[in-house]
Amino acid sequence: MSIINKLNKDNIPQHIAIIMDGNGRWAKSKGQTRLFGHAMGVESVRRALTGATEAGVSYLTLYAFSTENWNRPKEEVDGLMSLLVDTITKEIEDLDKNNVIVKTIGDIDAMPGDCALRLRAATDKTAKNTGTTLILALNYSAKEEIKNAIKSIAQSYKDNEIEIEAIDNDLIDANLSTKGIPHPELLIRTSGEIRLSNFLLWQIAYSELYFSEKFWPDFTEEDLYGAIFDYQNRERRFGMVSEQINNK
Repeated sequence: MSIINKLNKDNIPQHIAIIMDGNGRWAKSKGQTRLFGHAMGVESVRRALTGATEAGVSYLTLYAFSTENWNRPKEEVDGLMSLLVDTITKEIEDLDKNNVIVKTIGDIDAMPGDCALRLRAATDKTAKNTGTTLILALNYSAKEEIKNAIKSIAQSYKDNEIEIEAIDNDLIDANLSTKGIPHPELLIRTSGEIRLSNFLLWQIAYSELYFSEKFWPDFTEEDLYGAIFDYQNRERRFGMVSEQINNK
C-alpha cells in the first residue's frame, strides 16, 4: 500500500521546498560521470512534481542551481546549462498540459542567454495555469535575496515612500523574490547532508526539516510521501508549549 493512503488530507503542507543533493555521488557510485547523475536527477524532478500534485501540495520549490555552483568545473557547469535548456524545451508542453505554473527565483538574467530565454518562455506560457506551482531556484542565493530586499527597502525609505516604522516582516516578504508565495512548511534535503546551503534562509524560519539518506536520483514519490507523513507526525509549536497547541 502506498504511503499516500496514510496521509491526513487535512494536513498536507501547502509548500514543500527540496534541496536536490547527491547527483554526482550517485553517479560516481555507478561508475558514471557527474553529468549522467544530473540527467538522472531530472527523472526525480518529474517524480517529485507528480507526487506533490497527487498529494495535494500547492507549491514545490526545487533548488536547482546556486550562485556558488558557478565555481564547479566549467565542463560540468556547461553541461548543466545544456541539460536545463533541453529539459525545459522537452517538458514545457507537458507541464502546460498538466496545468502546472512554472516560476523562477534567483538571478535568471545573469544566466546564459538561451537558458534565460527558455525559462522566461516557460513562465510566460504557464502563467495563467491554476494547478501546482513549480518554483525553480536557479542562480539563487538566499543571502543575496535578503541583501537585495534590504536595498530595495532602504531605497524606498530614502525616497520618502515609507516611514521607518513601516519596516516589518510583511514588508521584507514583499521585497523577496518569493513575494506572494507562502513560506514552506516542509524542507527536504537528500543525500544525507545536514545543512541549508544558502537556500530560502528567511522563508524557512519555521519550516520542518527532513533529511533523507537517499541520493536525489533515487528519490521517489514514496519518499516524498514518507517525508510528508513524518511532517504530519510532528508538533509545530511556533515558540509555544504543547499544552497551548493542544488547547487550540
